[in-house]
Amino acid sequence: ALAAHFQQAIADHEFQLYIQPKVCPNSNAVKGGEVLVRWQHPKYGLLFPGDFIPLFERNGKICELDFYMFEETCKLMQKWLKKDKQIVLSVNLSRAHLLISDLSFIDKFREIKESYHIPDNQIELELTESMMLSRQDIYMVKDMINRIREAGFLCSIDDFGFGYSSLTILKDLNVNTVKLDRQFFTDESEKSWMIVDHLIKLIHKLEMTVVGEGIESNMQVNKLQLAGCNLIQGYFYAKPMPICDFENWSVKQ
Repeated sequence: ALAAHFQQAIADHEFQLYIQPKVCPNSNAVKGGEVLVRWQHPKYGLLFPGDFIPLFERNGKICELDFYMFEETCKLMQKWLKKDKQIVLSVNLSRAHLLISDLSFIDKFREIKESYHIPDNQIELELTESMMLSRQDIYMVKDMINRIREAGFLCSIDDFGFGYSSLTILKDLNVNTVKLDRQFFTDESEKSWMIVDHLIKLIHKLEMTVVGEGIESNMQVNKLQLAGCNLIQGYFYAKPMPICDFENWSVKQ
């Protein structure tokens, strides 16, 4: 039923942007946000990504949804720019684009960005670490990231430290930002925080920004602040929220 309704959902703008803030722990100011999708289905109500993303990955609709969400993000940023409001937004990129291998999707993203007059380096494309399942994948991703940067986008590695994780990723990939996976912060041991502290120092020496994600407690925020983590994303500050709520929340912050 969800698959059959997909095209109508695109036409009726049922897929909605939710944004989770990225906050600087030193100032509590909002420095960015991650765009996430929710489906306001006319029959089933509000659906979360886990309810439909795996389906669209299987039936090939995920790339079309990525383009839709990207264009909706550009529309929003165009409105903000007219109000002199600039916040970097990150948009998730499906592994399905990598499987196509021709990288033409980057040109399409660039054309959409330019059609809405979005300046370079205002949109960040997030790649999950699970996109790199083998050494061959890393070489493909390396080329893709270089193309993404040349097209005027920032680029980040999401979920770093969760699965395939290797420090060679940091050596090989020309990304702007590394997002440390929430698994680093579920273990409160001294050893775990020692790893986090040294990872942050290493990433900074490579001139990359560090984001701690999945942060839920004041203790975690304090430790990440002491370690020099640039940005924090998680329920401690805010859950993903509709655009209007995000705008109001960020002003209050």
